[in-house]
Amino acid sequence: MYGVISLGFIFYWGSSIVCFTMLCFMCIILMSQSFSCSFNMFFNLSPLSSFMLMLSVVLCILSLISTPNSKSYSYQCTISLLGGFLALAFSSSNMINFYIWFEASLIPTLILIICWGYQPERLQAGSYVMLYTVAASLPLLLILIWRCVFAGSMNIFVMGNSSSHILSSVLIFVYGAFLVKLPMYSVHLWLPKAHVEAPLAGSMILAGILLKLGGFGLFQMNKCFSLLSSYSTSFIIACVSLWGGLLAVMVCLRQVDVKSYVAYSSVGHMGLVSAGVILDRTWGVSSAFITMIAHGFASSALFCLAFFSYGKSHSRAMPYMKGMLKLYPILSFWWFIFCCINMAAPPTINLLGEMLIIPSAWFSFWGLAIVLTTMVFMSASYNMYLYSSINHGDGSFYLTSGTNVNSSEGICLISHFIPLLIIFKSSMFLVYNSFLLFGSGRPIFELQNQSFI
Repeated sequence: MYGVISLGFIFYWGSSIVCFTMLCFMCIILMSQSFSCSFNMFFNLSPLSSFMLMLSVVLCILSLISTPNSKSYSYQCTISLLGGFLALAFSSSNMINFYIWFEASLIPTLILIICWGYQPERLQAGSYVMLYTVAASLPLLLILIWRCVFAGSMNIFVMGNSSSHILSSVLIFVYGAFLVKLPMYSVHLWLPKAHVEAPLAGSMILAGILLKLGGFGLFQMNKCFSLLSSYSTSFIIACVSLWGGLLAVMVCLRQVDVKSYVAYSSVGHMGLVSAGVILDRTWGVSSAFITMIAHGFASSALFCLAFFSYGKSHSRAMPYMKGMLKLYPILSFWWFIFCCINMAAPPTINLLGEMLIIPSAWFSFWGLAIVLTTMVFMSASYNMYLYSSINHGDGSFYLTSGTNVNSSEGICLISHFIPLLIIFKSSMFLVYNSFLLFGSGRPIFELQNQSFI
């Protein structure tokens, strides 16, 4: 009896070590490629897709490390399945395959919310996710099939080199599936609901990777469809994204639930990403690229901090979590670090992402630059309010029954912080080369197939 249990224990941990080693080896291979472009008929490893693959591998591993009490086999298989679908979506060079894996990632996410959610409202949150994302992506499938037939190929590289001028009304459906996934304000209602009801791993992967899948889809659509005949529609969508991002940032100041607070801040950051990609200028695309990577680690870390603070106070309401600085100074230190990163304080990588989009917006319309500067100011305001509400003041009675910060929590937070330091150097090098190559803020369609993405 004990021999069987020992063999099962050895097999379980041995398989876990092998999987962890394989994921680390994959990450090392991607890093050793220096994120250089490659092309074949099956996989498409551009700099963006390489970064997204690295982000998917790292966050899937960190989601398992940060939840040491959830070690069921079905839980680990669900996260592994979701990571596999995301890796296939980010590396696919076939447009229909990309759409399939893009939609398939919804299934493990729905399982995480329904099976490991906290409250009975998780069924309503799952239905919100299904209705918003599926309804927006079905018209996209029909348009992609027509585009593939017109180009005579399903390969993204071939489709990008064949002319295709689409109507302005069709462009809304092309972008709509990915704007809902980002999400853009006005189609964002599923995101706070899903974040509040999802477990920690679901929130980490949802904010860190799945939202970026929408931004990655916008990059892919810009490759496959010509925007010359639909610039006015693109400009209107960009204006709605930026104005909606400002509204989402202002809504943050009215939130009480910490997870809902971080979710609405993600809506504001994703408004910058969608505007940067849709405006289709070199500085805006650089900003979207950098913001996606930086927000992936920062938002995931903030959800980890919200979960760890919930373990100390047994509540997600900020009035019951105040005074954490006196009792848990290490946790308050990490709150300070990641709030500074989220508010784009210098010299963080988020500052680079937010500053780069301002010239792009100014060249399109000066009013957008005013909206952006207001968003930057409001972002600093709500992050300072979030930190001060949780950590300052007299200690709450509910914090006295909590436990100290353990090793898994510390490892998880440090692992979120280190990649941001590493990527900062790569981002500076990328932006410097893009400035030398592309000049100042010209539209990408004027560069005639010269692209660094």
